[in-house]
Amino acid sequence: MESEQLKIAGLTGVELTLAIAGPGNRSYAFVIDWHVRVLLAAAWLLFFWWLMKVLGLLFGDHGWKSLFALVAVWPALLIYFLYHPVLELAMQGRTPGKRMAGVRLVTRNGGLPGAGAILTRNVFRLLDSMPFFYLVGLTTCMISAQRLRIGDMAAGTVLVLDTTQSVRSLARMPALVARTGLDAGLIELVNELLERWTFLSLERRDALARALLARTNPALSSQVLADVGDADLQQRLRALL
Repeated sequence: MESEQLKIAGLTGVELTLAIAGPGNRSYAFVIDWHVRVLLAAAWLLFFWWLMKVLGLLFGDHGWKSLFALVAVWPALLIYFLYHPVLELAMQGRTPGKRMAGVRLVTRNGGLPGAGAILTRNVFRLLDSMPFFYLVGLTTCMISAQRLRIGDMAAGTVLVLDTTQSVRSLARMPALVARTGLDAGLIELVNELLERWTFLSLERRDALARALLARTNPALSSQVLADVGDADLQQRLRALL
């Protein structure tokens, strides 16, 4: 279905299509993440309970237990409520649950969401979870055109299936730009050419490869590149990334 896909116009003029994750994938990812963050928060509380017992044996009570009980609760709450935004930023639109469910968070144009979008999305999580069991969020996912919950609508994000090469290429873009020093547009062109290498005619892909290699290294003359074979051209493009 058209509404089940996110279409992105690539720099080469070729449209990229990403499959949108449905309520089932969302629910699976959320259940996993919920268990992980509850276990992390519980582990912290158990550690502090043990620490209080040790300090109680060493120093007696003297009000320590009440103080430590208060201090222990706040980190556990931070673990529980900041789990999603922190990990979605650190893991480029994913969490352990999203990774296991095979989904990733992207913007409407297929890029990685920034801190503002992720924080907005997670603030609206409180509304999506009402009145219980994420009823509001699941309902909007089932009736909205792109399976969006209210947090996605506010943040401009979409949850897509992380099984296509296009999603992985988009997710790798910031790291590639930082590592190679190349322009993001040029990296996208190289990525798209490599993805479609086997579908293009020999003459077409070699001509595109030579043009891209010349742009990345102006010192390469057209005569030198003209003598480079098809397999070597592909290898040189892969070496850029």
